[in-house]
Amino acid sequence: MRIVSINVGKPKTIEVNGERLVTGIHKTPVAHPVAVGKQNLAGDGQADLVHHGGEDKAICAYPSEHFVYWEERYGRPFTAGAFGENWTLLGLTEDDVCLGDIYAAGTALVQVSQPRQPCSKLAFKHQLPDLPKAVCQTGKSGFYFRVLQEGVVEPGAPLVLVERGVGALSIAYINHIYYHERDNAAAMKQIASHPALSASWRETFQKRLADRPRP
Repeated sequence: MRIVSINVGKPKTIEVNGERLVTGIHKTPVAHPVAVGKQNLAGDGQADLVHHGGEDKAICAYPSEHFVYWEERYGRPFTAGAFGENWTLLGLTEDDVCLGDIYAAGTALVQVSQPRQPCSKLAFKHQLPDLPKAVCQTGKSGFYFRVLQEGVVEPGAPLVLVERGVGALSIAYINHIYYHERDNAAAMKQIASHPALSASWRETFQKRLADRPRP
């Protein structure tokens, strides 16, 4: 398990359907060590701070194993940073990683906090309107890390599992419940009560539970 590419970028303005849109989804690989902070990586930034970034979503990670699938589906190359991720990974997919897992990366310690939920800016980046929906349907979402201990990490650095998250709830499982078993109250309660779950996803699951019809 390792970080094959570190990708950063500041928000920039693009034109979409004649309108100007500010987005931080365009990330570029770097060849040097990068400082890992509580909010984000050095040199990185997000435009929409309501839905992106912050301590629960400091680092967006994406498995490079998925690129082959997307290349076959869309007939075009997908390379490091294609999904707006900060860390392009090898050897760690949604099936392997669990909510609350703690990993050592360089001198930093990071913890898995939630799946990545793509927005329309991913579609704009690739000019593929159905891409965000396809990401959700396939579960090839990527995931976020919060930073427990700030440090420095360089491209190629190994990711070392330090501690498995409580309950061993995989990101693949959480995606499945979120998108495909929206009425599974027991599963939603289990996920929502997990101490490592991000505040935004906890709120979403709690709202779904509260909105369920009463017997």
